[in-house]
Amino acid sequence: ESRERLSVCSKLCYAVGGAPYQITGCALGFFLQIYLLDVAQLDPFSASIILFVGRAWDAITDPMVGFFISKTSWTRFGRLMPWIIFSTPFAVISYFLIWFVPDISRGQVMWYLVFYCIFQTLVTCFHVPYSALTMFISREQSERDSATAYRMTVEVLGTVLGTAIQGQIVGKVDTPCIESPFFIGKANSSVAMEELNMTHDTGSLTDTRNAYMIAAGVIGGLYILCAVILSVGVREKRESSELQSDEPVSFFRGLKLVMNHSAYIKLIAGFLFTSLAFMLLEGNFALFCTYTLGFRNEFQNILLAIMLSATLTIPLWQWFLTRFGKKTAVYVGISSAIPFLIMVAVLDSNLIVTYIVAVAAGISVAAAFLLPWSMLPDVIDDFKLQHPDSHGHEAIFFSFYVFFTKFTSGVSLGISTLSLDFAGYQTRGCSQPREVNFTLKMLVSAVPVGLILLGLLLFKLYPIDEEKRRKNKKALQDLR
Repeated sequence: ESRERLSVCSKLCYAVGGAPYQITGCALGFFLQIYLLDVAQLDPFSASIILFVGRAWDAITDPMVGFFISKTSWTRFGRLMPWIIFSTPFAVISYFLIWFVPDISRGQVMWYLVFYCIFQTLVTCFHVPYSALTMFISREQSERDSATAYRMTVEVLGTVLGTAIQGQIVGKVDTPCIESPFFIGKANSSVAMEELNMTHDTGSLTDTRNAYMIAAGVIGGLYILCAVILSVGVREKRESSELQSDEPVSFFRGLKLVMNHSAYIKLIAGFLFTSLAFMLLEGNFALFCTYTLGFRNEFQNILLAIMLSATLTIPLWQWFLTRFGKKTAVYVGISSAIPFLIMVAVLDSNLIVTYIVAVAAGISVAAAFLLPWSMLPDVIDDFKLQHPDSHGHEAIFFSFYVFFTKFTSGVSLGISTLSLDFAGYQTRGCSQPREVNFTLKMLVSAVPVGLILLGLLLFKLYPIDEEKRRKNKKALQDLR
């Protein structure tokens, strides 16, 4: 057991590897929708196609990459680390091109769709092996839990960085907007005046586009730095996985075993809906702050308040789950978001109240970040006890866990953007119709609350409580 202990330096280097996925994911999650609508000036229908297809493709690539990893032989760098190293430079290039507005009259939709899908593929080649690396750094459950807590702290810090870098750089530039064109068709002079206003705004729109590219460059540099620290500071331990041969694992046999594992399916069912609630909130929050609350120049600071609050409370939830158990932490942590989601939609627009609600909601966001990844290794240990002769399925567990979450988030974001289209969303509008504001309230309040309640109800079926977890730990030690 003492040989399996990880140094603080190793845990920190491992944790840093989780930042690129969260930094880029947070920037895309919070800002891509408003970027496509108000900066790239795509119509809501085209934006919904990009968001849905990109997320759906991202979901499909997870099991694909899991399959290829299961076929990968061990090298002197490990089995997972080469995937992380070689995907990084190409991921950074494709990420930058997502935030570039091409000077083409046609094909803009295809440009964003192609590079969004390419980036999602490459970041999956980084994140799936990184997630599975949890099982290869130590055989000790306590050490893996500790490393996961380090990782979640850095990942939430990554979301703070993503929000701060993207939000503060872009927030320095005022994105031009156009007043509702109620005068269109009334007089030619009015139409000419509108065209003059749009021409006047072009310079400012160029500044906004440049700001998005600067932010993409800074985030790309951080992505590379984190990948270097991870590859240099973490050693992938072959013996920790208990895989004793280079024989490729039968992927489909392993997939069948994994999908028949009751605890895994119940864990996915519970967290699928709760994760979906937070992703729906993430995707529409910038539009909600900008138009419904009227905080066009403050929304990046409100997002930053949420993420800072989440970062500071990760250690609190780590202590709570070790003291009271992981299932109790799920119920307390995630359900605490419900009153604040209701408050932000019901109360009148007030900046101070909004900041208070943002800080309080960040506490629940921290629990939603930490708990799924902390509980999945327990499920894998339970699987190993039931199938002691079947090894090498860790990537399948992690990749399909992410697959279901990403696919449903793609569907939800596509539907939510289409809902804005049906409600009459006006691209680059200074304000939106009443129907759009009502739709945004539903997307960040009522729908997430319903999804959280459904997820917590399903989570009651999850069978691994603290007593079962302790028994599994002792049984694995005896087996070894």
